[in-house]
Amino acid sequence: MLRAYVRLLCFAAGLLAGVQVPGFIQQYEVVVSAHLAEARRALEPFAAIAERHFNDDLADLIAHYQANPDAVIGETGDGVAALAARVAHLEAERAALSGPWYRSAWHVGAGGDRELLRETAAGYNYRVPLQPTAIAWGLGIGLLLALLAESVVALATLSLRRGSTSRRA
Repeated sequence: MLRAYVRLLCFAAGLLAGVQVPGFIQQYEVVVSAHLAEARRALEPFAAIAERHFNDDLADLIAHYQANPDAVIGETGDGVAALAARVAHLEAERAALSGPWYRSAWHVGAGGDRELLRETAAGYNYRVPLQPTAIAWGLGIGLLLALLAESVVALATLSLRRGSTSRRA
């Protein structure tokens, strides 16, 4: 009987955790998009200068700044380069999230930007959405946890039985 309750508890915990997955991925997409929009806005003035004076080549503008003997202008080039790299990184994050659901989930779980994931987790509101994707995630994770718990209990029971059988012999 205890075994059935453990299995049920694991399934319920997995179900509740699993329904959070699509919402968390969606919230992560919102955070990535917000940061990308902000970084693009910050880069716009430099992109306009590059368009006017460097044939629309931001790398040439950055190289021009960095080659300047004035340390302030050189450091400005470093800042613009960092900003351009940030935009490229955030665009790559957004592209990774635009694929099928399983690729998005894998990316968030295995390769997402740790800083943005922490920010997403800090601002995430737990909810129980009744959307097909959330239900599927919940049932899948619940089933996996229930099977895992059942396997652990079965292995422990088998080990105990073997131990008591070997002592009798």
